[in-house]
Amino acid sequence: MPVLDSVYRDAENRMTKSVAAFKMEMARIRTGRATPALLEGIKVEYYGNPVLINQIASVMAPEPRLLIVQPWDKSVIKEIEKAIRSSELGLNPQNDGNVIRIPIPPLSEERRHDLIKLVKKLAEEARIAIRNIRRDAMEKIKSLEKKKEISEDDRKKAEEKVQDITDKYIKEINDLLERKEKEILEE
Repeated sequence: MPVLDSVYRDAENRMTKSVAAFKMEMARIRTGRATPALLEGIKVEYYGNPVLINQIASVMAPEPRLLIVQPWDKSVIKEIEKAIRSSELGLNPQNDGNVIRIPIPPLSEERRHDLIKLVKKLAEEARIAIRNIRRDAMEKIKSLEKKKEISEDDRKKAEEKVQDITDKYIKEINDLLERKEKEILEE
């Protein structure tokens, strides 16, 4: 039914966005391995405007435990260093005037457990977002039945389909969580 197809499409689109947001959060969590994604959310004051680091510099990971930030405009190097230092990542950037070297220290056991707690919390928030989307879709389906646009059988089938879609995205979040936990523990 075309009416239900739009409900499914809307739910899928919103759930896909929730999973994508969760993936972005996971990429920002430091595991002891250098990855340019670590610095993705950090903004630098550049000529009075907050700008993402990757928009004013190239970020490379030449070694497993080292990030190098090379600003295209050398005058902003101190601002980049300050932004990295004041982020919650706990990194200690070293500026040589041309590039910023960021050694990635190995994680302590305590820090690993803190990170696992954090990723579990983020995963639960993502699952809650998915379930809220499911609830919205179910409410739309019930209102369609009340308006007599669909039958009771159509409503039941539609609710099952929405639940299947929900299960698929919850599983994706759980798989991402499991991979991230493994990554944190293996470092």
